[in-house]
Amino acid sequence: MPGSVIFITVLGFVIHRQIRLEPAFIATLGACILTFISKSNLIRALKYVEWSVIIFFISLFIIIGAMEQTGLFEKMAGIGLNITGGNILPTALIILWLSAILSAFVDNIPFVAAMIPLIQDMGRLGGIQDLDFLWWSLSLGSCLGGNGTAIGASANVVVIGMAEKRGIHISFIDFMKVAFPLMILSILISSGYLLMWYYFNIMR
Repeated sequence: MPGSVIFITVLGFVIHRQIRLEPAFIATLGACILTFISKSNLIRALKYVEWSVIIFFISLFIIIGAMEQTGLFEKMAGIGLNITGGNILPTALIILWLSAILSAFVDNIPFVAAMIPLIQDMGRLGGIQDLDFLWWSLSLGSCLGGNGTAIGASANVVVIGMAEKRGIHISFIDFMKVAFPLMILSILISSGYLLMWYYFNIMR
């Protein structure tokens, strides 16, 4: 039964636009159903919630909302276009490397949410009609960049929090010594991929 609820919840994430429900609502509904059918003590279950992680994400989304409301993203888009001259390849590479480095130190989920209006502004200000190339740059940079540090991805934060509860300490520096060089290597490979994409799909 719990497996069925999880499957339906994941399916809800996939078709949320068609059923016109927000993913947050679907996740909350799934959690409530699982709590009900498992007959768990709700107060006891709340003790296992990673509150520090939730507060971390709430704080980041507040900061990102403030940045968007103050017009900071539009200013950053203008600066980026001035640097690249509106050329899509340098713009894509800047987005790739910038998103990779920043995603290593700012959780990549709220970071991507913040970058969406920035890229839309770059397309509007630079007259770029097809933004697919830039979306892929953002996707590669933020997903792979999140592997660089302990706080770069939600999974990293959650797992380290769970490890701490079990007496296993993973320091920020120890994690970074191993992960950051691998992240840089993956972004170099992604840069080559984008260059090939540009040559075969845009230059032709």
